Amino acid sequence: MGVENVVNYFLDRGMENPVFKLPHSGATVQQAAETIHTDPKYIAKTLAFKLKDEDILVVMRGDLRVSNKKFKKFFKTKAKMLERDKVLEVTGHPVGGLCPFGLKNPIKVYLDKSIKDFEYVYPAAGSKEFALKIKPGTISNLVNGQWIDVCED
Repeated sequence: MGVENVVNYFLDRGMENPVFKLPHSGATVQQAAETIHTDPKYIAKTLAFKLKDEDILVVMRGDLRVSNKKFKKFFKTKAKMLERDKVLEVTGHPVGGLCPFGLKNPIKVYLDKSIKDFEYVYPAAGSKEFALKIKPGTISNLVNGQWIDVCED
């Protein structure tokens, strides 16, 4: 699953494979930034949350945190992250390798405005050892993602 599904996600859409292997682990934002030689803000972390009736993904800037106040205002519920073992079960990707592409199940994807104006971001690619380089607008178009504002200022 994981990396292979992400690669196939792009190939099945007639796109070039943007996935690359990291020379070192990218399990955390800091590790990924150091390995890719970029600022942590350009690492697009994907977080999985449990809402009342569904699971969702939020793609956001690597160096920011979710604002509980903004999250609750938008989703009408408290921010509750999906448990670690559930992330793999629901998405097919492990924590540290979670991204909005090649998912095991259909999941609604939201993109925080914190990444909207970057030329490129680097999300994980289904594993802690793989990443990809992509334009935020392309992420939104591919996953039909909704732009929201849930990060701390």
